[in-house]
Amino acid sequence: MRTLIIGGTVFLGRAIVAEALRRGHRVTTFNRGKSGTDAPGAEAVHGDRESPADLARLAEGREWDAVIDVCGYVPRVVGESVRALSGRAATYAFISSISAFKGFPAEPVDETSALFDCAPDAGPDDGDYGTLKAGCERAVEQGFDGNRLIVQPGLILGPHENVGRLPWWLTRMERGGRVLAPGDLEVSMQLIDARDIAAFTLDQAEAGTDDRFLTSGVPDTTTYGGWLAECIRVTGSDAEPGWVDDEFLLAREVQPWTEFPLWVPGTPEMRNVWRMSSAKAAAAGLRCRPIAETVADTWAWLRDIPADRRTFGNARVSHGIDPDKEAAILAEWDNR
Repeated sequence: MRTLIIGGTVFLGRAIVAEALRRGHRVTTFNRGKSGTDAPGAEAVHGDRESPADLARLAEGREWDAVIDVCGYVPRVVGESVRALSGRAATYAFISSISAFKGFPAEPVDETSALFDCAPDAGPDDGDYGTLKAGCERAVEQGFDGNRLIVQPGLILGPHENVGRLPWWLTRMERGGRVLAPGDLEVSMQLIDARDIAAFTLDQAEAGTDDRFLTSGVPDTTTYGGWLAECIRVTGSDAEPGWVDDEFLLAREVQPWTEFPLWVPGTPEMRNVWRMSSAKAAAAGLRCRPIAETVADTWAWLRDIPADRRTFGNARVSHGIDPDKEAAILAEWDNR
């Protein structure tokens, strides 16, 4: 199978390239050559997807069975890629996000839930991340002549994570000592490994599927306490979690999701973060590995990176609480 991957050097894109090569696909990657290294075995075409000339050079003389667009964030830009590649491939697979749903996370969502209102030609200043992702989906569905595969991941973890959520927790547990553990250790989570999304996306691309799938993993993947226990286990540290109530942390202006990655207090606005339906994807073949495997494999990758070179965020957000703030809150909690 001939597969073009737009992106392909960072996290999920990297996982898709690796899985496609493992399956024997003839892989082409198209990216600027700035975010990561090209995979051995793939044809690397360097260019800017915002440049019509670069898109034309990519398409000239080439055809694929499937395009997988991993790095589309602006509808207008995605639309230009779609138009340049329409007629050059049978399937255009777009990696969107659960954030494209208007009701998420206050409401449970599935593939039939309403998306944000966003035009397929919207520019970068016409909305936030989730809104623009919804517009990107429309750009694919309205502009590509062929199969349109929309994949909407939930919270993604795994080796080479560039967002820094699991890497931050692993690094914090590696440091050991008393660790502020936020909220309720029994809170159920719904997580998925990037490699499982990669396998599912390629399965559907190989089948020529024209559909959309929410890929958030299976419900009750683990609990928050179980997840942090795995982080302690794989790092072999002496970390000791000190569980602190949601209300106590919110009163001290601790930021959910960022200062403590994946901590979501049980407020009405956030109550359905871990309740979304991947039933349709599961029926179509989505398989999710145990979270213990994801944590162990992420640590196997991360531990070879010096602590001062690890990153815990991206251009939009950074993760992790200041150690002094963490220690002060723990002391106050102990003395309450």
